[in-house]
Amino acid sequence: MGHGVDDGGARHEPGPTREGRLQALAAGQAIVFGGDRVAYVSPALAQAFRPGDRLVVVQDTGDLLHVPAAEQATAAAAVAAAAEAFARMGAVSDAAITAFFAAFADRLADDASWTRIAQANAADVAAAAARGRSTTRLRADAAMRADMVAGLRAWRDAAPARGKVLETVAHDGWQVDQVTAPLGVVGFVFEGRPNVFADATGVLRGGNTVVFRIGSDALGTARAIVAEALAPALASAGLPPGAAVLVDSAAHAAGWAMFADPRLALAVARGSGPAVAQLGAIARQAGTPVSLHGTGGAWLVADASADADRFHAAVFHSLDRKVCNSLNVCLIVRERAADLVPVFLDALAAAGERRSGWKLHVAEADMALIPAALRALRGPVVRAQGPVEEPLVEPIADAELGREWEWEATPEITLRIVDSLGAAVDLFNRYSPRFAASLIAQDAEAHERFYAAVDAPFTGDGFTRWVDGQYALNRPELGLSNWQNGRLFARGGVLAGDGVFTVRARVRQADLSLDRGGASTPPRKA
Repeated sequence: MGHGVDDGGARHEPGPTREGRLQALAAGQAIVFGGDRVAYVSPALAQAFRPGDRLVVVQDTGDLLHVPAAEQATAAAAVAAAAEAFARMGAVSDAAITAFFAAFADRLADDASWTRIAQANAADVAAAAARGRSTTRLRADAAMRADMVAGLRAWRDAAPARGKVLETVAHDGWQVDQVTAPLGVVGFVFEGRPNVFADATGVLRGGNTVVFRIGSDALGTARAIVAEALAPALASAGLPPGAAVLVDSAAHAAGWAMFADPRLALAVARGSGPAVAQLGAIARQAGTPVSLHGTGGAWLVADASADADRFHAAVFHSLDRKVCNSLNVCLIVRERAADLVPVFLDALAAAGERRSGWKLHVAEADMALIPAALRALRGPVVRAQGPVEEPLVEPIADAELGREWEWEATPEITLRIVDSLGAAVDLFNRYSPRFAASLIAQDAEAHERFYAAVDAPFTGDGFTRWVDGQYALNRPELGLSNWQNGRLFARGGVLAGDGVFTVRARVRQADLSLDRGGASTPPRKA
């Protein structure tokens, strides 16, 4: 008998939709994505692809991502270890989890252990600098070390996050308890910030497990933290070794493979905007919920009723360093432009004195408000590759207002004049990543209108750098989420370890005669 299938008289050979695996790609090969669009295999991708490799097709964009078999295996093994550990976490006591955080913190606080971590970090920093990469967030200095230790000790002292009764619904003869429970395996991909590595273990407080991949710039530091602190802490506390596991690969493909794994209960991505958006799309199409924060940069609005001193302080204190909550765009209502633009420029200059100069982008229509002497200035702007001589004031189009300035040591910011507070809100909602917005105004009604209209999870009335889980809420954050891809379901923009849970319903029945059909309990036969 042949291998075809009889279908109304026609015979068909089995195709790749029914059996078999992808073995090769051809240059120019059409790949359908999004249901009605087509991407084409490049010659480089076709040449690189080998049997056993995987092709991840990002349905949002048509990106064709090559995952070599070795990277797939590395990611799959890490997720499998975390999944196996999660199955055992139900038998792990809250006291053991507390002991883990205590031991992890103590290991980082130990000078001998930290010396070896610092040596690995110094090598990472030197290698990144040699490649012209940013090192501002990569350096594991004394302040970062102190923050890591403090965060871990905060989780040590935190109340258990599982088994908490959220609600009890009482009925005659029975009750239903709504109880918090662990969510599962949490996957993290984040940029080269070693402190995030420690933050990510916060999910263990609620009985979850974690698998993470750190950017290649910080991989050596991450390996040292695992060897010197994380792995020994897990072992001494008696937690399963896969409860917190590093995907030990410098390849982006390992992150793609990890986020495509349906065994993840939650995917968290932190880093640059396009990379995070891509990772989020991969996880969503695998059916995994995501927490993303890829594009940051806070916006500050000076209303007609703004106090000049408060405005000056907000600008200055929002530019102490470059992180996601640094001031990125400043909007000034036109009727106050004459007196507040000089205040803004003074605050920017002061921030530049604190760091290494300043760089200003000004809406094209507003360039005349900047003194000619400033517009003519050129100077060194510190970039990742080193100081670069360039104009200090440059025009910018409205379409570029959403661009986050990833400055290294020279504060960089955009200035735009608006006709009204409503116009400022419209610009924020249209162009920003919908992350953090602050309003400087003495008018209480203006604050209420602003809060009601601005589409942001984080709003304030002063400096923007408060947007931080540990700083604002006394809880180490796993990530911050913007609303660029829509509002979040049933949670805030700060994702903390005790916020990673599901809810189980548990019934306690006292009345044995309960019956949905109204029947009474028959006598038990002898």
